[in-house]
Amino acid sequence: MVLYEYPFNESIRTMLRLEHLFDRLGQLIPRDTALDHHFALVTIFEIMDVASRADLKSDLLKELERHKALLNSYRGNPAISESALDEVVQRIDHAFSGLNQLSGKAGHALTTNDWLMSIRSRISIPGGTCEFDLPAYYTWQQFLPVRRRNDLIQWTQSLMPLAEALRVLLGLLRDSGAPHKVAAQGGQFQQSLPAGRTYQLLRMRIDPSLGLIPEITGHRLMVSIRLMRQDEEGRLKLAAQDTSFELTLCS
Repeated sequence: MVLYEYPFNESIRTMLRLEHLFDRLGQLIPRDTALDHHFALVTIFEIMDVASRADLKSDLLKELERHKALLNSYRGNPAISESALDEVVQRIDHAFSGLNQLSGKAGHALTTNDWLMSIRSRISIPGGTCEFDLPAYYTWQQFLPVRRRNDLIQWTQSLMPLAEALRVLLGLLRDSGAPHKVAAQGGQFQQSLPAGRTYQLLRMRIDPSLGLIPEITGHRLMVSIRLMRQDEEGRLKLAAQDTSFELTLCS
């Protein structure tokens, strides 16, 4: 099954983008080629750009506090495992402490590294990191993979508290929803959302063998999904067939 996620607000959209970048970074750093490590560095700069929003850190800290208070309210409930509750609260506390101790925005410590910033200033220019433009960077790319990898790991240390906070918050959000099977009649699905409850994330799983691409739109009152099929020229057209898929709404 292929998983698609759709955020209902800008905050979750930013968190998903950062999660996507951290996932890419985690795949690139263990590799050995200089090209992979170049794009790992590109990804670090992208994370810094996305995380540059002034209120991101404070928003994540508030969300961690909110989740902790909510979970602690369940204490004494016979249907809740105290040990499982303690484990989740401990993860929240660890993420909160790491993010709270971070000085400034994520990656701010890297902005004092003139060498990295010289690369950052040219990396968005097509071909801007050629050896004649940045000979010191070209020399770094000739180092053994283990040395480049150690440098990348060191540079990402100031980003890891952000990654952990995102992992905890998005994990809690995804766990809040219960998946269920739904049917799209003629390739279209609509569902009204109950008033008084705010959903933040939609998740859908669909069989990849169907060859369908979902176009998802949603707001606080309704969610709509159109299942599209791509023709030979890449154009998307509605697949007017009855199809079932798995839907999860997370609040």
